[in-house]
Amino acid sequence: MAKVEHPLGALRAYLPDGAFEPVVHLINLYKVHLTVTKARKSVLGDYRHAFQGANHKITVNGNLNKYEFLITLLHELAHLLCFEQFKNRVEAHGKEWKNIYSNLLVEFIQLELFPADIHKALKKTLLNPAATANGETALLLVLRKYDAVKKEGHSFVAHIPEGTLFESLKGRIFRRGKKRRIRIECVEVATGQVYSFSALTEVKVILKENI
Repeated sequence: MAKVEHPLGALRAYLPDGAFEPVVHLINLYKVHLTVTKARKSVLGDYRHAFQGANHKITVNGNLNKYEFLITLLHELAHLLCFEQFKNRVEAHGKEWKNIYSNLLVEFIQLELFPADIHKALKKTLLNPAATANGETALLLVLRKYDAVKKEGHSFVAHIPEGTLFESLKGRIFRRGKKRRIRIECVEVATGQVYSFSALTEVKVILKENI
């Protein structure tokens, strides 16, 4: 099954130290049905508002490290709080949501739960939160340094030097090019065609001695 239901006590294992009590308080206060799911490529979390007597529903990917799990959960809780206050009268990621999300982040930043590099990245996020968790590229690059499992020889495209050769998941060979706004241009060696990669794409770096 794709989804795994967890009693609230089990939620502690997914959160940084010190986050469990304030998170459970919010879940109980707003009667949230929280589901931890298997990894999904398109989303890190999801929110569905209460409807016809059912509780608010939030899902968060269970493969995230503790810091990314918490921040994704806060992103979705901000949607809940925005719906409670404005219903469907405002844009999903408009100024109202951004203000609520920023306030939530401030509350948890003040609990001193985060390492210094995440703390610094979150302070930048407060200025203008992205519409999706995946849109927070700079923040996610910092967060994913804390992933428990790292593939040897693999790196994010953003972390490899310009000109470096790498292999994509499909076995194609590319040379890392210049960054264009938030995406990175890379040239496929076999065809010379230019492709746009997300900075968060994980690839296998090809060492010179292996060429």
